[in-house]
Amino acid sequence: MAVPPGLPVVIVGGLHVDARRAAVARLLADVPGSVVLHHDLATAAAGTVVRTIRDASGILDAGEAPLVNDCACCALREDLVPELERLRDAGGTRLAVVELWDSVEPKAMAEVVTAGGLTVTGVITAVDPALVLPYLGNGDDLADAGLAAAATDQRTVADTFARQLEYAPVLAVADSPEADDEDRELLAQLHPTARRVPIGQADPGDPVDDGLTVPTPRLRPLSAPARAALAGFDVEAAAAAQHPACALLPAEADAHGVSTLVWNRRRPFHPERLYAALEDLTCAAARSRGRFWLADKPDTLFHWDAAGGALCVESAGPWLASLPDAAWEMVPPVRRAAAALDWDAEHGDRCQHLVFTSPGLDRDGLERLLESCLLTDAEYAAGRDAWQRLPHAFDTLLEV
Repeated sequence: MAVPPGLPVVIVGGLHVDARRAAVARLLADVPGSVVLHHDLATAAAGTVVRTIRDASGILDAGEAPLVNDCACCALREDLVPELERLRDAGGTRLAVVELWDSVEPKAMAEVVTAGGLTVTGVITAVDPALVLPYLGNGDDLADAGLAAAATDQRTVADTFARQLEYAPVLAVADSPEADDEDRELLAQLHPTARRVPIGQADPGDPVDDGLTVPTPRLRPLSAPARAALAGFDVEAAAAAQHPACALLPAEADAHGVSTLVWNRRRPFHPERLYAALEDLTCAAARSRGRFWLADKPDTLFHWDAAGGALCVESAGPWLASLPDAAWEMVPPVRRAAAALDWDAEHGDRCQHLVFTSPGLDRDGLERLLESCLLTDAEYAAGRDAWQRLPHAFDTLLEV
């Protein structure tokens, strides 16, 4: 595989620090002429972010970037593209590896780099399978764990880890002796479409084929992590894959003690009964996500996002069925295509599509609880005018 022209940029992130560092080290060893750009947000309390640039031999350059509006992550955004441009213009760098600090999420950084006119050729999240469940179950605030990227950062360890994991099309998986089949299965079910590449150690012996020299029998091909770093990345497609209306959610699965339940229904939820069941539903699985609709708000698509015993419910805009035909032209094609694949003659794209993944999942109990939250036959038959007079139980949660 040839290295693309210009300055290819691969983003490597993840809260599993040892796995992330091992993945970065592997890329440095496997791609000659590669360098790593890293911003350490741990120094934010002192008012600055420390930037280092290093290659396989050690640190090449170091500097500081001042905080922007008391936000370390904002400082990273302001400093990242100029440093990458400097590397590009200086020449000699064949791959820029952006190693994100622990809690920085790859989506924002991939979009910043792309908006800056540079080419992101890969996004990788490094994972230790033995740590997936402990991190996914950790509802602590990032601030309490010393991992906040800004004073106003209200994210938790669990939801941050979930987004890091699910955004990346490539997972660099550490060879963890503590991991068992259940751990590996949980990882596979959480992100079944991801390409999983082993981190391992760089192979000794002949030099790597870096795509810049004439291949000979003595050159071994690029390793799996290096090929993943140069495979190409579409920022717009990645963002669409995270939108609740067209997200690529996991499919039904059950293996090694881990289950994924995919629950689809057309009937709307009774707002009051669903609200009363939120705690039990949130705690029923290590991870749950999807989209749903409420009888009292039939035009609004709601996003369900739960991890670490905490649930985020928010409006994700209107269902397409609620829009006038003229407005459809303003909707991204991927959204229209997703709606068309699941269109219902009566309700259009309105649906319940929730996915629950966890070891030891009580599938039958969870299904019964979800079913009990739907409108009854009598409530459904009363019609939409009656639905909208139901108690608006979610208004406080949604800050309406």
